[in-house]
Amino acid sequence: MLSGKSIFVTGGTGSFGNAFVKTVLERYPDVGRLVVFSRDELKQSEMMQRFSPEEYPALRYFIGDVRDEARLRRALENIEIVVHAAALKQVPAAEYNPFECIKTNIMGAQNLIEASLSCGVRRVIALSTDKAAAPINLYGATKLCSDKLFTAANNIRGTRDLRFSVVRYGNVMGSRGSVIPFFMKARETGILPITDPAMTRFNITLQEGVEMVLWSIENALGGEIYVPRIPSYNIMDIAEAIGPDCEKRIVGIRPGEKLHEEMITSSDSYNTLKIGEHFVILSTSGEMTQEEYIERTGGVRVEPGFDYNSGDNPDFLDVPTLRSLIRDHVDPAFDPGS
Repeated sequence: MLSGKSIFVTGGTGSFGNAFVKTVLERYPDVGRLVVFSRDELKQSEMMQRFSPEEYPALRYFIGDVRDEARLRRALENIEIVVHAAALKQVPAAEYNPFECIKTNIMGAQNLIEASLSCGVRRVIALSTDKAAAPINLYGATKLCSDKLFTAANNIRGTRDLRFSVVRYGNVMGSRGSVIPFFMKARETGILPITDPAMTRFNITLQEGVEMVLWSIENALGGEIYVPRIPSYNIMDIAEAIGPDCEKRIVGIRPGEKLHEEMITSSDSYNTLKIGEHFVILSTSGEMTQEEYIERTGGVRVEPGFDYNSGDNPDFLDVPTLRSLIRDHVDPAFDPGS
């Protein structure tokens, strides 16, 4: 699928970017060009130690910011596929610095759209978040705006062979700032702070996120938001999995935080299809009707009023499974008794 292709990854030095680059280099040794685009020269230098251009001639490292449209236009020359992972993601930082978050997550998205339209790009897959569904914090609100920009961009592509699509998934297991590495460090104190014993979250591994993006590159028709069917966990189970001997201290829900995460709201149900292991939220302003999309994909409409949230999910991870996943995807030496 990606043999001989030129690929561009914004936010390419992040957790997703590293995993995506590793997978592409291993799976497609004949990839034409793979460009890592980010604004942090230190992270690029560290990434070069793992994936050097000398060992992987297809690799390029570009310093740049999605806020800078002129730099994007230059970096996107002769690029065919774009994966947009750049974002300001920390909820408290976004609340304290709202316009900085807006400039990156919304204005940066539009800059990428404009540059892609101008530079002959053929596929754009933008990464979203469960916080974009019925958002209650600024980060989620900016990602919802970003999702709308990318799905609506298909309406202005004209005769170009260009498709914009979005992939939305939940918390990535072991990613920076997520609860698992936080608990693994906090257990050294003997206390694990619990916001609410009933709290739940979706769970996806980093590699599963990469695989979904690769699947979307091949299958996206443009204008849709892909949502994976993934398991949930309860916060008390993850605390038990990591620190069984720790005190679980209830501290209360933080501002901008939900008890259960949502990825599809009941209002979205009228535009949502089920396709294999994914849900697809169709654009309400797209050029393709639901009937046409169903005919091309074999999708099945969900029930009116259907919603997809981590609390009602029929698939929950238990404590032994969580421990196994932590060893496989976060820390191979993990020992809940240590």
